[in-house]
Amino acid sequence: MKRVLVTGGAGFIGSHLADLLLERGMEVRAFDSLAAQVHGEQAARPGYLTPEVELQTGDMRDPEAVRRALEDVDAVVHLAASVGVGQSMYAMADYVAVNELGTAVLLEAIAARPVQRLVVASSMSIYGEGLARAGDGRLVEPGERPLETLAQGRFELETEAGEPLEPVPTPESKHPQLSSVYALGKYNQERMALIFGRFYKVPTVALRFFNVFGTRQALSNPYTGVLAIFAARLLNGRAPMIFEDGRQRRDFVHVRDVARAIHAALTVPAAQGLSLNVGSGRSRTIQEVACALARAVGRSELQPEITGRYRAGDIRHCFADLAEARTALGFEPQEDFDEGLVELAGWLEGQVADDRVEQATRELASRGLVA
Repeated sequence: MKRVLVTGGAGFIGSHLADLLLERGMEVRAFDSLAAQVHGEQAARPGYLTPEVELQTGDMRDPEAVRRALEDVDAVVHLAASVGVGQSMYAMADYVAVNELGTAVLLEAIAARPVQRLVVASSMSIYGEGLARAGDGRLVEPGERPLETLAQGRFELETEAGEPLEPVPTPESKHPQLSSVYALGKYNQERMALIFGRFYKVPTVALRFFNVFGTRQALSNPYTGVLAIFAARLLNGRAPMIFEDGRQRRDFVHVRDVARAIHAALTVPAAQGLSLNVGSGRSRTIQEVACALARAVGRSELQPEITGRYRAGDIRHCFADLAEARTALGFEPQEDFDEGLVELAGWLEGQVADDRVEQATRELASRGLVA
């Protein structure tokens, strides 16, 4: 395998993956729309993208542009997507077009020009609520939280009888619970790619990313990863804004670990046809993470603002069971969370961010998507 096409390759995860693939002796072509919400209005090649990366600009929905991007490549990593649970709940047509139609266009192009391996980015969002354990020890797949209990400020997971549920690591065997348009689209991307791979005999792997963090995130995008959103607030001297009570738990995985997992999915035969979790295997509360980032950037006086409000599409707890990824990929997270925050804080010192969180919240509230 010599040349790899990375869709969305000028973005956060794509650029880190490109660095690793180049280090491993591969050639990299990035295909990216340079969307303004991510890259700013200038739509220029980002400075962090290694010069050795060949960049082609274009839209995933454009069959001719996608066909050009596929010329003379041996493998494809499909990262290009509109990302944001909240925004997907009102920009539905855009999310379906970019994520689902864009994936279909790519697969039709690969059918005409097969590759040795296809890796597609899926998401932990497809799980909805993560796996949980009841008081009697039973493992439970929680349903969506009732809107009436959320309106009362009762955010924790409960059984139908009102008994508390304890969150536990979520394996790939948990049934999907598609709680947002974004989650639905990621699941459709994953299934479309795996169905395609089976019948067109293109070895395909879907990777379900948890909360990815690190340098190069789009700080001015209010719908991106939560750590980038917190960073934008802190850079502007404002406290991180947290929905619900801040005790919701997530799995934060460093972008370099994600790049290693993708490289393994490109090269390890045993992963073919699988959907695999890519996370750290540890859970942290959102409030804990906000405070840790504030300390790392030297703004510990900016304590999180706990809104007590609920946002449509949000889930309570979800963190990864990595057993399958360890077996199929040999994947083991290597990056330390606290060291990753220190590195992120150092990078943030040279960055400028537009804090658009309150604007995005008003946008959602105007549509009844924040309660």
